[in-house]
Amino acid sequence: MQRLTDLVISFFSTLTAFLLSLPLWRDNEYFAESSAFWNAYFVIGFVLGVYVFYVFIGSLRILFLHAREEAAANQSNDEQGGQK
Repeated sequence: MQRLTDLVISFFSTLTAFLLSLPLWRDNEYFAESSAFWNAYFVIGFVLGVYVFYVFIGSLRILFLHAREEAAANQSNDEQGGQK
C-alpha cells in the first residue's frame, strides 16, 4: 500500500509539473516544429518525472526511518546510562 501511495503522489506531482510546463502558458513560444517530437518530449519527460519523484519519496522515507532509529537508539542509551 505504501508503494502505491508513493506512486500516486509521484504521478500527481509530475502531472502538476507537466501542466505548468505546457507551451500554452507561454503563447506557444517554444513549440517544436514537429508535434510528434513535442509529444515524445512530454511523454518521456513525464515518465522520467514520475520515476524521479518516486525515487525521491523512497529516499526521503529511508532518511526518516534512519533518523527515527537513531533517535530510538540514543534514547535507549540515555535510559541505560541513567540507571547505572
